[in-house]
Amino acid sequence: MITIRRAHERGHANHGWLDSHHTFSFADYHDPAHMGFRSLRVLNDDVIQGGGGFPFHPHENMEIFSYVTEGALEHRDSMGNGSVLRRGDVQLMSAGTGVLHSEFNPQADAPTHLFQIWIRPSERGQTPNYQERRFEDADLADRLRVVVSADGRDGSLVIRQDATIYAGRLAAGVGETHELAPGRHAWLQVLSGAVALNGARLSTGDGASTNDPGPLSLSATEDAEVLLFDLA
Repeated sequence: MITIRRAHERGHANHGWLDSHHTFSFADYHDPAHMGFRSLRVLNDDVIQGGGGFPFHPHENMEIFSYVTEGALEHRDSMGNGSVLRRGDVQLMSAGTGVLHSEFNPQADAPTHLFQIWIRPSERGQTPNYQERRFEDADLADRLRVVVSADGRDGSLVIRQDATIYAGRLAAGVGETHELAPGRHAWLQVLSGAVALNGARLSTGDGASTNDPGPLSLSATEDAEVLLFDLA
């Protein structure tokens, strides 16, 4: 069975410099029915206005994954890392025993659109770690490409959890199938465009989950970008 979480059902906060939609409970948005999905705790759809951002703040014992779809995101952290992420760049920060970081839109007059995702680690109290990698358009075109995994396969970033994250940019009419193994759980998030998942129609901002093993048939009904989470 496919369970759908429609875009308009998500929590929403507009702070002027930040317009954020929360798939799961976050900050002042609390919904006991949507506290996360398996180890996936936060899935925020954020638009940061030019010059806006999050000043240095702490995190611990969380795997924090950032996926930029538009604009630029400047990252700094207490481990000494600093870079500017753009479309195609993915970032994974393992907060472990504790880290301070900031995220800003360095552009003065253009928004940055990104997805901020938190996944609970399999073990607490580990040493903080930072990774990033760029995936070109060709890497993600018309396929589901592993971008994060527990074993780093196919050049993916390594997460401290039994979780695999796939990214894909599918042209209209393109289909992909993902086999969900017994005991696994899937969440699909539509970042843009429209798709059908086992016949269920989804559009920008919609999410869908299933706990049923077997094939997940995904087809783009218009050009689409998606993230697929395969979770223990």
